[in-house]
Amino acid sequence: METLANLESFVRSAETGSFSAAARRLALTPAAVSRNVAQLERNLGVRLFQRSTRGLTLSEAGERFLQTVQSGLDSIQGAIADITLNAGQPAGVLKLSAAPGFGMDYLLPLMPAFLARYPAVTPDWHFDNRPLDLIAGGFDAAIGGGFELPPGMVARELGRLHVIAVASPAFMRGKRRPKDPAGLAELAGIVMRSPMSGRIRSYVMRNSAGAEMAVVQKPVMTVNGPDAIFPATLLGLGVGMVAVPHARPHLESGALVRLLPDWHCDVGPVSLYFTSQKLLPAKTRVFVDFVTEAFRAQKLAQVLSIHGGDLES
Repeated sequence: METLANLESFVRSAETGSFSAAARRLALTPAAVSRNVAQLERNLGVRLFQRSTRGLTLSEAGERFLQTVQSGLDSIQGAIADITLNAGQPAGVLKLSAAPGFGMDYLLPLMPAFLARYPAVTPDWHFDNRPLDLIAGGFDAAIGGGFELPPGMVARELGRLHVIAVASPAFMRGKRRPKDPAGLAELAGIVMRSPMSGRIRSYVMRNSAGAEMAVVQKPVMTVNGPDAIFPATLLGLGVGMVAVPHARPHLESGALVRLLPDWHCDVGPVSLYFTSQKLLPAKTRVFVDFVTEAFRAQKLAQVLSIHGGDLES
């Protein structure tokens, strides 16, 4: 009978498309994963992968074998994870990903209480605005938006993120406020270029009546991430399309003013991404439950949107 290590090396290599990515996920060396798969192929008497310099491709036999064993492996690992959760203290390194601004402002403040409850867990935070391959990167969980959802991953929505048009009072001095999103073209704007596609980010805003209109900006500066937009806006360089949680404290202090107070852009959900529930180790399960409860108790979903209280115009 095949060992669990051989079967797991095969399934994770098939999911990630490389021995190296599977090794990161399994906390093994690429050589060990390759040996496990080779031993499985020898024992079965068939070639499961076609190997090339560009990666791994399942053979026809490999495709059939993956469909047969994948669900069984998930069930076994789910049983192991359940035993670990109920019989032992959550422990180990917890590899996490989040956008820098949101992560540092709203997730890091949750860590003292989390670590006090689970002192044997060591969070390993990676703050990055770029979409990541969570499985290939070996991440236990990620919080953000725009991730592709590969097989074996689930997303739990925490709230929806709204973006609004803001500027500094000094920048707006002597200028007419726009009446609609198209009117932003008359003012200097700070725009964002996607680090992945190289394209300028575009927005469509919606008002309380449900009308939609594209945002038109006249770039005075381009940045490569959202966390740079609101500091540049605070400096009075132009109008910025800024996420509500970044803008809110500066609107309350008067450092920024909201333009187009009846308009906002819904850029989608902020979600907690993690592997299928059956596969969750104890350290990941308690983190997912802790963050979900913290968002509910602290009403953080409201902080993300225009519905979290009046925003000063």
